[in-house]
Amino acid sequence: MSDSDTITEDALLGGRIVLRQPAEGYRVAIDPVLLAATVAAGPGDRVLDVGCGVGAASFCLAMRLPGCRITGIDIDSDMVRLASDNIRLNDLSGRVDVLTGDLSRPPPRLAPGAFAHVMTNPPYLEAGSAAVSPYAGRRQANVEGSIGLADWLKFCIIMARSGGSVTVVHRADRLDAVLAAMQGQLGEIVVYPLWPKADSTAARRVLVRGRKDIRTPTRLAAGLVLHEADGSYTAAAEAILRDGAALEL
Repeated sequence: MSDSDTITEDALLGGRIVLRQPAEGYRVAIDPVLLAATVAAGPGDRVLDVGCGVGAASFCLAMRLPGCRITGIDIDSDMVRLASDNIRLNDLSGRVDVLTGDLSRPPPRLAPGAFAHVMTNPPYLEAGSAAVSPYAGRRQANVEGSIGLADWLKFCIIMARSGGSVTVVHRADRLDAVLAAMQGQLGEIVVYPLWPKADSTAARRVLVRGRKDIRTPTRLAAGLVLHEADGSYTAAAEAILRDGAALEL
């Protein structure tokens, strides 16, 4: 591995998913789990997970909706190898597959307009906007490289079929950039804040979903409160993170 040879085996969804990931560098948090919970894929639908990493969002979706077929793409070949291991560990061969690829030169297997749903957890930080991690994997996952947010979301939109959905989880302070990238391409956009606590005055994360070639106006949803006053997860958050419940936007 690029950051460390040490790999840990961790669990998601109350132990239903086993996840091999680097002990150092980028580590899966709750964002991809919440992202996967929003996707309403039907039987036979194809779903694309852009920037899939070790596969957390793909596996959470596959466990909740066994009838869909999920393809992940990531530029980091080490992460893709771990994702392939995780597919086998979770007995998801034939339902989830992963590809190594650069969004500026995607693999030929990824045909534009082929996916009913596209989900993505892109790097949150603009290049040069903050101190970077010494770990290459974390740096690549958290900080934009040659592909900025606008081009990242453009790729996602291109891959979605007409009427299909594109869903992104991102920092709330970059919501304007997310919406700008969607403008004129997606409609029926829902902005769904993730509130740290019930009395929070600002969200740190947002989920944003839109549909390709749809012109319905944008809607601001009430969102989800993640933590109780004592720091424990709320019942609504626990139902998603532990039990794998769907999140209705």
